Amino acid sequence: MRFDVVTLFPELFAPHFTVGVTRRAFETCQVEVKLWPLRDFADDNYRRVDDRPYGGGPGMVMLAEPLERALTALRADRAAPAPVVHFTPTGRRIDQALIQEFAAGAGAILLCGRYEGIDQRVLDRHVDVELSLGDFVLSGGELPALALLDGVARLQEGVLGDARSHEQDSFSDGLLDCPHYSRPEMLGQGAEARPVPPVLLSGHHAEIARWRRERSLELTARRRPDLIAAARAAGRLTPADEKYLASLGL
Repeated sequence: MRFDVVTLFPELFAPHFTVGVTRRAFETCQVEVKLWPLRDFADDNYRRVDDRPYGGGPGMVMLAEPLERALTALRADRAAPAPVVHFTPTGRRIDQALIQEFAAGAGAILLCGRYEGIDQRVLDRHVDVELSLGDFVLSGGELPALALLDGVARLQEGVLGDARSHEQDSFSDGLLDCPHYSRPEMLGQGAEARPVPPVLLSGHHAEIARWRRERSLELTARRRPDLIAAARAAGRLTPADEKYLASLGL
C-alpha cells in the first residue's frame, strides 16, 4: 500500500512515522508513504507556488502549474494508478467506514492544499475524492492527511498488540465504544473512592459482554443519537438492544 503526499510542509509528516504503535506499519512498509515537496516543482528562483486570485479578494491561491508537474512526476513514479484525494471543508467527512475502505486498498495520492485553496482547474482535472475532518477550517490539508494515514496504519495486520483491538473501537460497529478500566480496583479513598464496576471483576464473560454492549448503546444514544438511528436503519440492533434502549427512555 502506497500513499503519495503532495505538500508544502513535508516536515510535518516525518515525526509521525517514527513514534507510537502505528510506526510499525511504516517501518515494515505495510503502509509506504512518499512525500512530494511542492516547491520542488516551482519554475522560478523564488520557488513560488501561489499567487493572488483572479477577481480580487483576500489570500492567495495555489498555482496550477506546479501541482500539475508534481502530479505528473509522482504518477510516473508509481507502478499503478491511484485515486487523488483532496482535503477540503467541502468534502465528505472522514469516518471509520471510509478508513476501512482505504485500509483494504492499494493507497492513494493525497493533495494537501493551503492558503485560500487550489486552482479549481487542477481539482476538476485530477481529483477523485474530496474529504474533510469535520465542520471547521484548518490551515491546510496536512493534518487531515495525517489523520487518514494514522487510521489506515493502525488497521494493518500486526500493528496493534491485539488483533481484536480495532474491532472494539468506536464506530467499528456503528456505535461509540464502551468505557474501559484498569488497575487499581479502587481509585481514591473515602467518599471520593471510585471502584471498577463489579461486573468487570466477575469473570462472567457473557455478563461482561452484555454490560459493555449496554454501556456502548447508552453512550451512543446520549451523545450521538444519529448513530443509533443509522444502526437501526441498517438492521444492526438486536431485539435485546432495542429493549435496553427503550428502558433508558431515550
